Amino acid sequence: MIQKGTFLNISDNSGAKKACCVHIYKNKKKIANIGDLILVSIKTLRSKKRAKSKVKKGELYKALIVRTKCFRNKAELSFCSVSFFENSVVLLDKKHKLIGTRIIGPVSKHFKSTKFSRLVSISSALL
Repeated sequence: MIQKGTFLNISDNSGAKKACCVHIYKNKKKIANIGDLILVSIKTLRSKKRAKSKVKKGELYKALIVRTKCFRNKAELSFCSVSFFENSVVLLDKKHKLIGTRIIGPVSKHFKSTKFSRLVSISSALL
């Protein structure tokens, strides 16, 4: 479960390392889960890619939540009953296209049936 002010890991090769949640879209409970869109602010960049990074520190980007520490049941919105070790997101541009070209780490099978099906094809593992 992600709230405003939560620090998140970035799991793509866009050049960012950490981000902070600023806003949660389309959710009245003020809590986001896997598959939700949020607005993030970039806090730190990866040390090797600072010169040729696609993003800059302090900029705002939309992001898609890929992994959360919270456990979800299969009965709730057909999510897999998997919990991860970290909270992680993937950065999107204004047209909801992925900024990075690779996804580091596993993603949920839930994304096969959504409009982000390209996420499954470029990820390293599926759970």
